[in-house]
Formats: sequence, structure tokens, C-alpha cells
Amino acid sequence: MLSSSRFHVKQLAKKGQDNVLILGAAGRDFHDAMSYWFLLPNTKVKAITAQQIPGINKRIFPPELCRNDENDNLYPHGVQIHPEEELESLISGMQVTTCALAYSDLKFETVQSLAARVNAAGAKFVQLPPILTMLESTKPVIAVCASRTGVGKSQTTRYIAKYLKSKGLKVVAVRHPMPYDKDLLSQRCQRYETYQDMDKYNCTIEEREEYDRHIASGTLLFAGVDYEMILREAEKEADVIIWDGGNNDSPFYKPDLLITLVDSLRPLDETGYYPGETNVRMADLIVIAKTNQLDSLQTAVQHEQKLREITKPDIPILFGASIVTPEARDPATNEALGEEEATAMVKGKRVLVIDDGPTLTHGGMAYGAGYVLAKNLGAKEIVDPRPIAKGTLKATFNKFTHLKSVIPAMGYGAEQVHDLRETIEAADCDTIVLGTPFDINRVMKLDKPLVIARYELSIPDHEVVLQEAINSVLDEFGLSFAAA
Repeated sequence: MLSSSRFHVKQLAKKGQDNVLILGAAGRDFHDAMSYWFLLPNTKVKAITAQQIPGINKRIFPPELCRNDENDNLYPHGVQIHPEEELESLISGMQVTTCALAYSDLKFETVQSLAARVNAAGAKFVQLPPILTMLESTKPVIAVCASRTGVGKSQTTRYIAKYLKSKGLKVVAVRHPMPYDKDLLSQRCQRYETYQDMDKYNCTIEEREEYDRHIASGTLLFAGVDYEMILREAEKEADVIIWDGGNNDSPFYKPDLLITLVDSLRPLDETGYYPGETNVRMADLIVIAKTNQLDSLQTAVQHEQKLREITKPDIPILFGASIVTPEARDPATNEALGEEEATAMVKGKRVLVIDDGPTLTHGGMAYGAGYVLAKNLGAKEIVDPRPIAKGTLKATFNKFTHLKSVIPAMGYGAEQVHDLRETIEAADCDTIVLGTPFDINRVMKLDKPLVIARYELSIPDHEVVLQEAINSVLDEFGLSFAAA
């Protein structure tokens, strides 16, 4: 017997009215709403749900971003954001007919479980193909995406930006959204050129991790919520736009070259996580990352053979290395130290390792670049952080039980930053090894020596192939005149 809520869903479907619930995590959900769902006839977005990121629910997606001038003012009060845990009650209470998945790095079984919950509650479950929400640019777009979180997108983006700038081109990077502040309208279109801009926009640790190296290398960066506005602003300042992807999500902009990274340390994940396999199948070029960390390069060769079962025919598949080096400053004078001096701060010492948060949590990695550096430099001991974890970090370790040797740099809000600082200060260690790309001393002053793991992409045997792929895009747009 149909429940009354399911009966209403059936009646609405007959009338052609679609009530949509978008399942998200403060990223693609907003973009899909603005570029597709808010503009679709006979459709009403009833709510958005939030998952993965702490503290992003219980917000309002503002009416100013709801395309009200194009949909008859359907959203005068905006759209409420709810926890995903309320999924079934939202479907019932709001007479939802369709649930649209709009976040990333999910196991296929998790996706199917969500579909089962939605279907059992009486609604359709949909996944939009990326092409439906890709915006077209007047400038060449090179997109960097991945099969999983933490594969090495940022270092690849930096490599491409450096190469393009060496040809005299103006480069703008556009980062996948990370709008974690309560006021979404204030994050509509963000332009980052200096470190002060990160303070201006009240950036979380997670945002700073992604933005820091772009700023340090002199690459202009945009991010925010309204990716149509962001694109038009970026076009004013760019010869070439690089889409710097987040998690394993697909690009928001239609790429002229789509580069997808897969992880040599997680060789089966591209066929087990959504939407990573989509990115692999769409790719124009693939980089198998971190091959220098394999015991044998033959493993990467076998990985390549397996990948070709799902890629476009004959696309280039390159082997990439992640070169990790130490960077440190003298604790007394703040002067930059040489690599040998930085190495001495780790070798034979008891170290506490802090690595990139998303890579370790929903990315599923047990360690990151900081751990690799500590091992490579001969640390005497890597301190187990679990017994000293404070507050929300203790809950993080309880949730992600694969983490044993490193602290995830969780800092989505003031409480997490406080708990991270308290945990670090409780550690009995000689040195902190930081595997996140930014200097954590910018947001908290630590009383222990700090060594930062810097990592860059190297493609020793295939560099020319990657550069030729980039050059072909430049040629299409008449940019080959730029001086090398």
C-alpha cells in the first residue's frame, strides 16, 4: 500500500511537476543548481543536503544566487541546506520527486545505497552527466581532475601554470569550490593574488592548503560559488584558464584538454569511486601519479594496461613522480634554511606528522607527503597522535580508523583549529613535519620546530608528450606565437 507521501509524489509526477532535492557537500551541488536545476521548467528545488564537510549544513543558499530573474522568482527566500541524515524525512515532508547526487569521491556501493534509500522513499535518483553543467569559455581551458582525492592535482596544475608562463602567457587558475563560511553570498566570486586575500575571505585551513602554492608561485586564482561570474572575471585577466579540480569531481568548465590523474598507490580506485571513473573515461590524457613511490615500475605498467580497458582509444598515459623536499626556517631568526639544515631537523628525531585533511579522510589515504618526507629523511620515530588527540580530532580518529601515524589537518572552523592546536601542543616530539602545502604558522603559532614537505610533479620520461598536448590547445587558439 502506498503511503500518502508516495501518493503525492506519484500525482506530482503525472502533472509534470518535479520537486528536486540536491544531495551535496558545498560544491557541485551549488553549481548544478545554478547552471541547471534553477533554470529547468516545471521544476522546483525544495532543498539541498550537506555531507562530508563539518558545519556546512543549516545554511541558506541565498536568493541572490537562485537565478530568480530567470525562473519567475521561484526562490524569494533562497533554498535551505539540511543534513543528509534527514534524507527520508525531507523526501516525505517536501513531496520530493527527484534526488540529484551532486558531490564526489564516493564508493560505488555508497552511491547505490543512497539510490536505494531514495527509491525506497518513493523518489527518483539521478546523476547528471558533467556536460549538462559545463560552462563554455572564450579562452582555452585546461582541466586537471582525478580518480580520487589526494592524487596530486595541485602539483600538476602548478606544473602546467609554470610551463604556460614560461611561454609568456597570462594564466588564471580556477579552483573547485570550497565555500565553507556561513555567508555564501560573500563568497560569490573570490580573487586571490596575495596572502592577505586569504585573510580577507576568512579562509579555512582546507582552503589555504589549496590556495597557498598558487599565490606563492604568482598564479592568479579565483574560487567561490558563482562559477559563471568567476569564469567571466577570469577571462578578463587570462590567456589560458586552468581548472584546478577538487576531490575527484568533474570540471565545471568545458575543457579543451582534460587531464585526469590516477594514483599508482590506489590502482583499482578509478573503477570503484564516483565520479572518478567518469573522469578517466572522458580524459584526453592520463597521468599515473606517484610512480616513484612504487617498489617496481612494472606495477605502473600493469596499471596502464588495466586503464586502457576504460579510456578513449590511444590517449597518452604518462608516468609521473611526486618529488618531496624539505623546507624550513630558523625558529629563532625566521630565516630560510637550506635543504641540508632542514633535513637535520628530521633525521634521527622524534617527529609529529600533519598531513592534508581531505586526502586522509574521504580520500582514504593512511598518510601523505609529510609522512613520506619523514621516512625519506630518516626520522627516528613518528609519534602516534591518537592518544593525544583533542576534541573534534578525537572524533575524526574514531571515524577514520585507518589513520594511525599522522594527524589530518582538520580546520573547517574555529573549533577544529583550536583542537588541532591543542593536539599539536600536547605532542612530545622534536620536530613537526607538515605535509600540507601552506605554513600552518600563518594561522597558529607553534612552539616546536617546523619542516614543511614541498612536493612537485616530475615527468622525466614523458614531459614532451604533456607539453605537446598543451601546445596543441594553444595552437587552436592562436597562442603559439608566445615566446618559449
